[in-house]
Amino acid sequence: MNESVTVTHAAPAASPAFTEHHLVHRTGWLRAAVLGANDGIISVSSLLVGVAAAPTATMSSILLAGSAALVGGALSMAAGEYVSVSSQSDTEQADLARERRELARAPEQETAELAAIYETRGVSADLARRVAEQMMAHDALGAHMRDELGLTDELAARPVQAALSSAAAFTAGAALPLLVAVLAPHGLTAIAVFAAALVLLGLLGAIGARVGGARMLPAMTRVVFWGVIAMGVTALIGRFVGAVV
Repeated sequence: MNESVTVTHAAPAASPAFTEHHLVHRTGWLRAAVLGANDGIISVSSLLVGVAAAPTATMSSILLAGSAALVGGALSMAAGEYVSVSSQSDTEQADLARERRELARAPEQETAELAAIYETRGVSADLARRVAEQMMAHDALGAHMRDELGLTDELAARPVQAALSSAAAFTAGAALPLLVAVLAPHGLTAIAVFAAALVLLGLLGAIGARVGGARMLPAMTRVVFWGVIAMGVTALIGRFVGAVV
């Protein structure tokens, strides 16, 4: 008696979905954080080195100058970022309001405009028209915001967030050289702050490059180079002007 044997083949396992990991969404807060911390380190370190290099400098004058620079710099960064990003936000909102009016006034013209944008990106005329019509039916303002104005929710201007993050980053960067000035022997304050600032700037450049997915060495070289220039110039000014005063 023959027995039939049924052979079943297992279905191939579905391959995991491939996703790309991009870092462009970090550019907004990363720029503010790196800029704020870099300014905090260079500004306060340069001021501390310049004051400490003066022949008549005292520890109280060094700490007073450093503390004033930290507070004033943090508030200046916050105000500057708030005003700058608020202007950007006002421009974005004005463009969106203008686009809303155009969509209500001439939807057919706006559809043709959107289709023309897709054509310039390599889409055939017929397909571009169909895509534009579907995008207009789904979210007309959102489609024009992204494809015509180049605006996205992720990169939208947020003045308060930018101000707070810049002030916090500046304070974090400025507090470390000020702490070094407090702990260093009086006669070695300028040298200690100078050396600590270079280390901090190098670390900041490396961290910024790492988070942003860029090469570390060029980023570290840039920030350290300009830190040396800034502190070197202020040290010369403190030495010569302090001697005269």
